[in-house]
Amino acid sequence: MTNSEWSRLEEIDWLFRRVVRRFVKERDKISIEGIALPGMLILQKVLRDGEQKLRDLAEELDLTSGAITALCDKLEEKGFAVRRRMSEDRRTVLLSITDDGRALLARNRDIGPLCIELLFGGLTVQELETQRTAFLRIADRLERFSDIVLERARKNERRIERDDDRQTESPPQPNKFLNY
Repeated sequence: MTNSEWSRLEEIDWLFRRVVRRFVKERDKISIEGIALPGMLILQKVLRDGEQKLRDLAEELDLTSGAITALCDKLEEKGFAVRRRMSEDRRTVLLSITDDGRALLARNRDIGPLCIELLFGGLTVQELETQRTAFLRIADRLERFSDIVLERARKNERRIERDDDRQTESPPQPNKFLNY
């Protein structure tokens, strides 16, 4: 790979992380009647598909168990959702939407389309298709991302343990863009 090609990859990596950080930062500023946008997403999913297991919601919406619990605490506190334990397996918690939760979504049914329009409305059909293709490929590449990076880190650690002469290692190359 040429220096120019590597520099391009570093820039794309930096821009991707910048977009993700900025999106999360902006998204986290939004509270609709005391509910964060991921909480609204949870309500939309329960409205669309019916009562849901919290574990399944967390998996499908890419939320941690801690995040799903905190969001459901808020939804329940505000009267927008109700949790209940399954009688046959008390470890399984189900979430259902209340009439107040349905009313919240109805009042704010223009928020989702507004978010989509703000993010993607100015792009051409070709740009949208390019984005779609890139997002699908990146999502596929993220499938085992952490496993692969952690395995490399363990391999590097074992290499250092075997070879205490660190003077032979080449210094890191200066990067125009900050990366890991």
